[in-house]
Amino acid sequence: MTASLTTTAEDPRATQRVRHDTRFRLLTVRSATHLTPHMVRVTLEGADLQGFASPGFDDHVKLFFPDAATGRIDRPGMGPDGITWPGPRPQMRDYTPRHYDAAAGTLTIDFALHDAGPATRWAEQAQPGQTLGVGGPRGSMLIPMAFDGYLLIGDDTALPAIARRLEELPAGAPVTVLAEVDSPADEMAFTTRAALALTWVHRRGAAPGSTSLLEDALATLELPPGDFHTWVACETGVAKRLRARLVAEHGARPAWTKAAGYWRVGSADAHERIE
Repeated sequence: MTASLTTTAEDPRATQRVRHDTRFRLLTVRSATHLTPHMVRVTLEGADLQGFASPGFDDHVKLFFPDAATGRIDRPGMGPDGITWPGPRPQMRDYTPRHYDAAAGTLTIDFALHDAGPATRWAEQAQPGQTLGVGGPRGSMLIPMAFDGYLLIGDDTALPAIARRLEELPAGAPVTVLAEVDSPADEMAFTTRAALALTWVHRRGAAPGSTSLLEDALATLELPPGDFHTWVACETGVAKRLRARLVAEHGARPAWTKAAGYWRVGSADAHERIE
């Protein structure tokens, strides 16, 4: 795999963009484990992982799911515009690579279970030996470690990216995490050398994306000191409101406030970058 890097040398806090070659990988499930009642970890393996790269903590790959009737997924072709399918295109969704281990030849994906879509249906029944298609990531956005502090906000779907970011932050770096899950049983342990202040909020059976829990908690949250970088990922409408409040009411600088809608209420497939 080759990659191209776009940088702004004069600004040590500027985000760097890395582009990767587009490639389809047909992988096999090595293991599938429930981490919490609403999170399944699937570890994939296969020769196609050779050359895989995911340098950005919030990278996303496209997962291509097998046909529900046959359990098969065929390898597509590669045309001038990327992946091309000889027949009907399989169902697909965007997911964060949780961990890639080049030495072990494995790629780990964590699936948040909160709908009846193809990803949840597949993850709930995933077993060793089954196949899954993976495309990308097509690009990575690298956020420098040059800030005084960091703020990470998200729901269940953001937990893999939050976990990755916490693992890579430097020792002692102030980082505040605000995370929404259904119940205390869905809370996850994070590994980090950073100085972590962690707040969980719980839906307690309410539908994801239907509450103001993250917004309410933000109102009284103690934010990191100095110049901090903010990253938000959750339901699209919630993410938009959080970003607006962070900038208008909490002193977050727009250029240092990255927000994304990882999913949208009422939409079968959505992934939106919010400016």
